Amino acid sequence: MPHHIRGLLGVVHLPAMPGDPNCPPARGFSNVYDLAMTDAQTLVTGGVDGLVLENFGSTPFVKGCSGDRIPPHQLAFLAQLTKACVDQFDVSVGVNCLRNDAMSALGIAATSGAQFVRVNIHNGAYLTDQGIIEGEAAQTLRYRQTLGSENLAILADVLVKHATPLAPISAHAATADTLYRAHADGVIVTGDATGAPVSLKLLENVRAAATDRPVFIGSGLNPDSVDELLPLVEGAIVGTWLKEGGKVHAPVDLQRTKKLVGLASGKFRTGS
Repeated sequence: MPHHIRGLLGVVHLPAMPGDPNCPPARGFSNVYDLAMTDAQTLVTGGVDGLVLENFGSTPFVKGCSGDRIPPHQLAFLAQLTKACVDQFDVSVGVNCLRNDAMSALGIAATSGAQFVRVNIHNGAYLTDQGIIEGEAAQTLRYRQTLGSENLAILADVLVKHATPLAPISAHAATADTLYRAHADGVIVTGDATGAPVSLKLLENVRAAATDRPVFIGSGLNPDSVDELLPLVEGAIVGTWLKEGGKVHAPVDLQRTKKLVGLASGKFRTGS
């Protein structure tokens, strides 16, 4: 893996920003910036090992594929925010351009000095609420090469939430394809929706197929699942449980963050 990304990665969910349908008229980019940086600071103070920035409030999402990329103002704003996090915090920083704009994410990460990107559909084809989305691994890997950013890690979801593969495929086959044919640097396993728990059986299947490659939990980690799930993975991306009251649209809660960080300490898989 280009960068040794591991541990608890806290999500900075950007609210709706100007240009998004759900953005309040009085909210400007400076407000979004302040909200995001406050959450980032709380996560880092709470002890997370990394941050994942994503345009979570920009629903309904564009596909993010060729011809339907995130709009230029979102790309510019995410680049500004990512650079600020890289400069201010001594943790790994990554970016996810929803729904599936890996090209923009790579451009943001390469110019800001971030360590990784998350892409929901790196390869294969899935039916989603945005329509049919096809992975762009061939294009994004070559783009990363062109940028001279081979050390920038691509973490890709397997059988991603809010999506159904167009043709049936097992978790084992999907994992193997993503890692060994589409050359992702690590894979992410999620539940069925945002904040939904990961199936132990699914995670075990992905772990077996990934062999010595990094596996991350992508949704639903909570204090009750730490002991069971973390020994199987190198890292976990956590958003919902770290918020006040466990509500995804609430601000990050410092005490909940410290609690989960403490419970996760020393539990992650070693040796990869």
